[in-house]
Amino acid sequence: MMGVVVRLTRILALCRGDLLLQCAGGFHQGASGFPATWTAPPAKMTDQENNNSISANPFAALFGSIAEARQFVAGQKEQLRQQTDDAAESPDDSDNSVSESLDDCDDSVAEINRSFLSQQEICEQLNINHMIQRIFLITLDNSDPSLKSGNGIPLRCVYLEELGSELDGQDWLDMNNVEQALFTRLLLPEPGKFLICMTSSGAPNLSAERDAGEKHIVPFLFSCFQRAKKEVTKVPENLLPYAVRCKALTVSNARTVLLTPEIYQGQDVPAQVVDLMLEGLQGANFEEVVEFLEEVIEALLADEEVHSFSEVFHPIFDVILERVRDLDLCQMLLYTYLDLLLYCTRQKDIAKVFVEYIQPQDPSNGHQYQKTLLGEILSISCLLRTPGVVENHGYFVNPSRSSPQEIKVQEANIHQFMAQFHEKIYQLLKNLLQLSPDTKHLILSWLGNCLHANAGRAKIWANQVPEIFLQTFASDSFFLNLGAALLRLCQPFCKPKSARLLTFNPTYCALREINAEERKSRNIHMKGLEKETCLIPPAEDQQPDFPQNFNLVTENLVLTQYSLHLGFHRLHEQMVKVNQSLHRLQGAWRDAQQSGSAGAENLREQFERLMTIYLCLKAALTEPQTLQNCLQLQVSTALLLVQVALGNRGTEPVALTFPIPDVQHSALAYVPEFFADNLGDFFIFLRRFADEVLETAAESLEQILDFITVFTGSVERMKNPHLRAKLAEVLEAVMPHLEQTQNPLISSVYHRQRIFCSYRHAARLAEALIKVFVDIEFTGDPHQFEQKFNYRRPMYPILRYMWGQDAYRESIKKLADYAAANLEAVNPPLFLRFLNLLMNDAVFLLDEAIQYLSKIKVLQIERDGGDWEGLSADHRREKESNLLMFGQLARFHNIMSNETIGTLAFLTSDIRSLFIQPFLAERIISMLNYFLQHLVGPKMGALKVKDFSEFDFKPQQLVSDICTIYLNLGDEENFCASVPKDGRSYSPTLFAQTVRVLKKINKPGNMIVAFTNMAEKIKSLADQQQREEETYADAPDDFLDPIMSTVMSDPVILPSSRVTVDRSTIARHLLSDQTDPFNRSPLTMDQIKPNQELKERIFKWLSERKQQSEERRHPAV
Repeated sequence: MMGVVVRLTRILALCRGDLLLQCAGGFHQGASGFPATWTAPPAKMTDQENNNSISANPFAALFGSIAEARQFVAGQKEQLRQQTDDAAESPDDSDNSVSESLDDCDDSVAEINRSFLSQQEICEQLNINHMIQRIFLITLDNSDPSLKSGNGIPLRCVYLEELGSELDGQDWLDMNNVEQALFTRLLLPEPGKFLICMTSSGAPNLSAERDAGEKHIVPFLFSCFQRAKKEVTKVPENLLPYAVRCKALTVSNARTVLLTPEIYQGQDVPAQVVDLMLEGLQGANFEEVVEFLEEVIEALLADEEVHSFSEVFHPIFDVILERVRDLDLCQMLLYTYLDLLLYCTRQKDIAKVFVEYIQPQDPSNGHQYQKTLLGEILSISCLLRTPGVVENHGYFVNPSRSSPQEIKVQEANIHQFMAQFHEKIYQLLKNLLQLSPDTKHLILSWLGNCLHANAGRAKIWANQVPEIFLQTFASDSFFLNLGAALLRLCQPFCKPKSARLLTFNPTYCALREINAEERKSRNIHMKGLEKETCLIPPAEDQQPDFPQNFNLVTENLVLTQYSLHLGFHRLHEQMVKVNQSLHRLQGAWRDAQQSGSAGAENLREQFERLMTIYLCLKAALTEPQTLQNCLQLQVSTALLLVQVALGNRGTEPVALTFPIPDVQHSALAYVPEFFADNLGDFFIFLRRFADEVLETAAESLEQILDFITVFTGSVERMKNPHLRAKLAEVLEAVMPHLEQTQNPLISSVYHRQRIFCSYRHAARLAEALIKVFVDIEFTGDPHQFEQKFNYRRPMYPILRYMWGQDAYRESIKKLADYAAANLEAVNPPLFLRFLNLLMNDAVFLLDEAIQYLSKIKVLQIERDGGDWEGLSADHRREKESNLLMFGQLARFHNIMSNETIGTLAFLTSDIRSLFIQPFLAERIISMLNYFLQHLVGPKMGALKVKDFSEFDFKPQQLVSDICTIYLNLGDEENFCASVPKDGRSYSPTLFAQTVRVLKKINKPGNMIVAFTNMAEKIKSLADQQQREEETYADAPDDFLDPIMSTVMSDPVILPSSRVTVDRSTIARHLLSDQTDPFNRSPLTMDQIKPNQELKERIFKWLSERKQQSEERRHPAV
């Protein structure tokens, strides 16, 4: 039905002619060149005025050129004149004259007028049609482009032919059909197939074709939104409502697309949303993308009847999850995705969906957190994705073929990406914490539940069953990155002298199960902390004073420390083990190469793989910013725990003074041990793998020294002896290591030395160290005997360093003087127990080392003599395994025995009063003589293994130290007199052999002369004692010590067993065992009673026998 409907282009062709004919007056221009109002033209214009008027007329833009417009006007004027003449001749036909100018159209002017009431409406419809075409790049007009040429028409449009048919051939777009037209366009699977040229210029235009033929509906709608925005700013006022409506249509259709994506076949709507955001982030129009999304989100939230807002965004997060899973730390695309998520966590509605989306299916399964979107991001690092599998790993491939500089550059590159990566994760968490109470609660709950579900990572069994570990807990990468991000959250209150730090409330860790509502209202999101062992047990009548709610400082600190406990601690252990394995493997590889073994290549491949693992671990753990952040946290933790120990409940630190007052119901009972364990672990790590960081933090180390001083020597503030022993290792880590350089002015430890030497509590620190040395003798652990040597290993270099500093040396000497003055105190003095244990260790360690060296020599002789060649493969492997094991044990015991003997050597240089006490002198003498027997005597041949250095066996150093001890104490007559009493090892020949060895190893002449003189003096005393022993050989049994079988010089009665023993014997026994040796009853030195009557009898008998001996030697003349 053509009826009233005619082709718009023909009507507009007539109209544009009429409009141009009115060029002398025509329309007054509105905004952006659009006609706004109509005025009558002037009566007559000159040709020049006419030309100027046509060029200024906006409808001239509908023609290809001004000349074409003028030509059209002239033709229309002529046609109008003819129509006027015909009208005069046939007045009855005048009403239909316009229709004859419309070529084949039979519609009357009246019908046209009924459709378009005025030329202004025609113009407005023209502008609406063009505007819709410009915004949506669609059209119903497939006419000759030459009829449509002009300003304001897009170069390409999608022709909606079917819609035009449905509209009975209407070829223009208006506000009544634009919504249907846009929907039709969105349903087209291949819109590019319906592209038409809208201008007479048929030249290819890829940009226009791409924009109009965009097949992905989300970016298409966004582009429409952008174009609509532009139209809103430029259209005249009368068209503004239509432009605004078109802009709203883009938003409403985007909402429809997101709510019902299944309608649009072949369209992956969630992926398109993600891609749109990515393109915006990678380009320069992300703000426009955000504006579009914000309006779409508002529309979605306004009506959630079809699908909820979260249901719309879950598929979008699904897309991000799948894509992020395959990304690598050093891929720039990863950081674009992180920026996308940063926007999501800043937008309150999306953020809430995000924190709900990342909740795991099973909150009690630690590994499930790794499978969430946030978990997948946290799992990205330079560590191996699958433990032990280096194939297809992108970092440190074939490290043996890379120079140290190349490895260093690669590590620095990884560190740059890690710093950026951790900053993004930190910002993400920070956004969620600050955005709203809901998102804060949800993300803290996620963190708390995650840590609780992964608590088993800290268990010993977790390292022993890797298969179960990987299926049960989140990965090492996960906790490495989580810890780094949480560390950044802690930095605001880890600044020096931060008042916020002391607002931490330790009772948080004592909370038991509470309901979900309380967790939210009171800011309590960690679970299971009440099961953690704390620094000290609470008193029987102690009850925690819980606040109404806890601040974010408390939660952040607890979450961060627990995250480090589960992550950094385990990675540090791995790195140490890998490092040790590398050293062993390198030695085996070297030996195989030298022997031409066929297994050398296999060992090289193993070494290569292990080196890749080590370098990845090192790169992951030594990112500079994370180390600095962790350093600040641990220094702050040290300050915090000292203040808690002092009982400070304010927000300003109080000065540390000694003695520390007793604190009733100390809050240390609520501080988990992992706070102190993390601190120790971190500083030990720095000493091993990043020592330079310690020097840069020298000014902060005083807080660490305070912490060590307060806690190491006090079981009242830190019950666990293993943890206190670890603090000694921390002290060894932070103290200066001057052996690194000869010039302290250019030393990498210059600042540490300054802090250490000027430490105001030096005397207390030395005492604390010696206290823990003694305390770890009895830890109650079934492996305490073996453990104590590992714990004491770092204490020896600390003591040596302290001895070289005046303040520390004087404090040690004061402890020794106190011990000498209180030998019979109820509790043996600290330094006396220390020396006793030191000698016990020395005897055991060197004796063990000697035995292992003897076994090694036997095995080496068998191997080198060909005895192993005839053995079966299994037997041969057993021999090789034994040789390796004995070597490791010998090395450990040699290192430790070197340290103990060396410590005795420097202590005896300035402390003598204790060592010459009979019960100590006899012990140290028997120990020294026993060692000399094996080192210089007839037994020395059993220790001659092939390579002393491989087992850290230093016989020359040991002989030198033993002789030094002798010389330090040799001036004391009582000490020299005790030497010959060692009937098991002493002989004049032994000392003569020692002198020969001293000459052989080129010791200074004055040392050799002094030792020779002392040996002669001791020989003289030995001869004298030999004569006395012959004199006293028939002493009555009750005069003999029941333990040593020697004549007692100071008999005492033990109170419970009533046995009489020599004072020196029981004094030596009580140093190690506070019980009666005959019935195991508790016993202290103050409980023993002198047996004065027996002492007088012994003294009388000795005097008589001595007189008789003298008379026999010198009979009266």
